[in-house]
Parts: sequence; structure tokens; C-alpha cells
Amino acid sequence: MSCAVSIPAEDTLAYYHYDLPEERIAQTPVPRGESRLLVLERGSGARSHHMFHELPDLLPEGALLVANNSRVLPVRVPGRRPSGGSMECFVLAPVPLLEQAAEVGEDGTCRAETDVLLRPGKNMRTGATVRFPYAEAEDGLDVTITAKGEYGRHTVRLAWQGGRGGLSAFLQAHGKLPLPPYIRRPPTAADSEMYQTIYARADKAGSAAAPTAGLHFTPAMRQALARRGFGWAEVTLHVGYGTFSPVRVEDIRQHHMHREYIECPPATARAITAARAMGKPIIAVGTTACRTLEGIAAERGGIEPFSGWTDIFIRPGFSFRVVDGLITNFHLPESTLLMLVSALAGHDAVLDAYHDAVERRYRFFSYGDAMLIR
Repeated sequence: MSCAVSIPAEDTLAYYHYDLPEERIAQTPVPRGESRLLVLERGSGARSHHMFHELPDLLPEGALLVANNSRVLPVRVPGRRPSGGSMECFVLAPVPLLEQAAEVGEDGTCRAETDVLLRPGKNMRTGATVRFPYAEAEDGLDVTITAKGEYGRHTVRLAWQGGRGGLSAFLQAHGKLPLPPYIRRPPTAADSEMYQTIYARADKAGSAAAPTAGLHFTPAMRQALARRGFGWAEVTLHVGYGTFSPVRVEDIRQHHMHREYIECPPATARAITAARAMGKPIIAVGTTACRTLEGIAAERGGIEPFSGWTDIFIRPGFSFRVVDGLITNFHLPESTLLMLVSALAGHDAVLDAYHDAVERRYRFFSYGDAMLIR
């Protein structure tokens, strides 16, 4: 006779569910800096309601803000199947890394193996090649399937012209901005600006989604923070499509976190070490900055210059080594990002704050309002 193994409540997917009316999902951005800001206190769970432009008055004194400077690339490329039907290729891996790893043939063709999403890709066979965006395009991208996967994800061999930097140039010319799937409209010219942070660096272009907590910052806000004595440092995490992948297991301990590429430059490592020595709090601007810092600390035992991969899964029970507070948006029910926030501020306090935000008609997700956990 067998008996079911009991899963602790905090490890069940249902523990991270909340009801969200669809109309609370922001479909368009408000002007930068004009979003609302819910402040949640770690420990007490107390909360208050503000506007984002009040942030300098709400941060802990002397805090060092650490932000993700990765830039979003237009990695969704339209094309046609051999049968003539429409198709889309979504490049998943950070493009700068693909370009660095590419093999360059004598004819100048670059080739690299990676994973992509092909939609629709169910009926595509191993060995089949699709040219994007169209068969007649002179600077097309050839995608050859080498292994089929689940949920539209396939391992492929990419081939492009123009040298190692040619893939980025191709995507800039032919790709579409990868707005999240819950934004139910095509991207517009306005999204090309608003779905990037003002501090996203051109030499750090490699994300498949924006580090959205940073979308609220304006040049004026950055100047106000500097005048008030708040520090600013940057890391890089190339956001992968996996950030939107649902958790598909009831026991979240069985969830396999997606890998993302991270970098911490020496100047940032020094700034964090100095802030720590002076007792100044570290505030991560976004879950991606938080995962970068905590991923490095878990790998190396502390903060130091780093470049490599992290698949850290932060959920309740996690011991934070670096981050004291977080600026973030409101996250999807049952998502790993909601679990991360719950680990920092407490599950009940976070879910209570989310219910309050729903009732007060806050705007949710990427183009939505913000939360400061301090």
C-alpha cells in the first residue's frame, strides 16, 4: 500500500496563486515616472501608497541602487514555412554570446547552435531548414532544426552573413520587439523606446525581455537620486524568455530554473563591498539585478567581479546574502518572480499587498506600477 507524499504548503504552486482581473494587466505604458508605487516594509508587512517620483524620499538613507543595464533586442523574426504558411522564430539565447561562439566559414557564413521558439513548429521535422524573414531576403537567417523539443522550443543551427556581428544587425533590421505574451497587441514604434530602460547600454544588447522595474526611471530621477547621496551601480543579466515560462509542477522544488547570463564588473563589486562596509543598504532595481547579485554570492560566497551563468531559484526559505531591498513591478500569479518577492518580504505580506493593489486598481506586470520593498 502506498501513500501520497505530503508537500509543505510553501512548496506548492497553489500557495502563490492570487486572483487578478484581466483588466488590471497593463497593455500600454504611462509616461516614465508617473506610475504608482506601493511601499512594503520587510518584517512588519506595513504598506503605504505613493507615486514613483517620490522614490528619493522613500529609500533608506544612503542606499546603493544596483540596476540591470541589459538592452532588449528585437529577437522575434517573421518568416514562412516551406509549405508557404507564416512562421515566427524567437531567438532565446543572448545574441552577443551566440556571435562570440559562432564558427565563421570560408565564405563568410557564421554558424551557431542554440535553442529557439518556432511558432508553429509542431509539424517541422528534424533536418528541415527555414529561412527568415522570407526566402527572397538577401540577408536572411537560415534555421535548421537539429532536435525537437517541447512547447515550441527546438535546438537549431543558425546561419547568417555579415560576420559575427551580423546576427545583431539582422535582428535590428528584421526582428520585432518581444513584448510579453500578456500584452495582447502588436509592438508599436513607441514600444521601441518605452520597453527599454534609459540606462540600457548598446554594448549590452542581449535580452529577450526588459528588466521592467527600471522602466520607471527618468533622467531627472537619476539626477535627484545622485543629489540626495544615493549610490548607483550596474550589473548585466540578459533576460531570457524563460522568465515568462510557467511553473508546470505542483511541487515547486521540482521546478528547473532557466539559465541566464550575468556580469558584475569590478566597479560594481567594489561599490557593493564599500557600501556593505559602511552599513549602507543594497537595493536591487528589479528581480534580475537581485538574481544577479544573489547568484554570484551563491556561486562565490560573496560579491566579486563575475561573468557566467546563473540558474538560481529564489523562493521562501532562501537566505539573502547581498540584497536588503527591492524595487520591482507586480508579478504573475504562480510565477518564480512572485516566489522571489515572497522570499524577501514574506509570503503573507506580499499576497496581502497584491490583494490591496488589485482593490486599489494598480496596474500589473511589465508596463504596470511599481513596488518598493525596504
